[in-house]
Amino acid sequence: MQIFEVVELKEFPFMGTNPVIEGTTVRDIINEKNSEKVFLLIDYDSKRIWTYNGPKSPFRNQIYGGIIAGMFRKQLKGWFRPFTLNLYSKDHQVFQEILEKPLGGGQAKPIEKHDFPIPTQETQSNFMIVANPKLNKAMEYLNEIPQPQNLIRRFLIIGGTIYTDEEITEALITEKKSITRPEKLGRLNNGFTFFEDHNYSTRLIIKERKIQGIELYIDREDKAPSLELKIPVIYEEKFSKPGNLKDVIKAFHIPKQLPQDKENQQK
Repeated sequence: MQIFEVVELKEFPFMGTNPVIEGTTVRDIINEKNSEKVFLLIDYDSKRIWTYNGPKSPFRNQIYGGIIAGMFRKQLKGWFRPFTLNLYSKDHQVFQEILEKPLGGGQAKPIEKHDFPIPTQETQSNFMIVANPKLNKAMEYLNEIPQPQNLIRRFLIIGGTIYTDEEITEALITEKKSITRPEKLGRLNNGFTFFEDHNYSTRLIIKERKIQGIELYIDREDKAPSLELKIPVIYEEKFSKPGNLKDVIKAFHIPKQLPQDKENQQK
């Protein structure tokens, strides 16, 4: 198993790799001490290029890791395919088997500056068409990915719809069971939205080059107060409960004298 660390550079191509030469097994590299780093693992047994993003690694380096994984595939003549190790929890059998694999040499060489094409003014930009994923398939895929430890998912965004996790108690024949499922809050407004009521950690889920969802997590010990709504809110129960028709008629009644006219008369 060969391991390369993805590093950020200050000049073009702004990304590169450093070969990892210390350690005996993968476990010596992928651990809490390196939680801020991004690694690429060349697995010669399974012919896979594993990408691993530490839980505290910069989002930019994670993007660079995906780009360089594709470059490693070309370097290795297409016999290897990229896979993400973050799809598995730390207790999963696949994750544990990789941690125990020994480190050694191989035919992969570090990706360096000369491996990148030189940008020119004539270079045309590639356009990406962003399409909303199918809700059910996106939800199913998101549920397969393990949740980060010591974090709670506060919001989930799929397409233009935002959800929050709600804990529900199901009454079974022999026992009660609590499950957590996404509850729809509503659709996002046009423009942009700042989530600044908590210190959020954002996770972007991608499959087949399509964004499946955006998750916003908070720490379990986060005690930040919630934002105060400064807009009128009409709760759903107001519509589901029977009301008094007289109150509706009274709401449309135009008074003979407006409050402003009364104030002028008193002056």
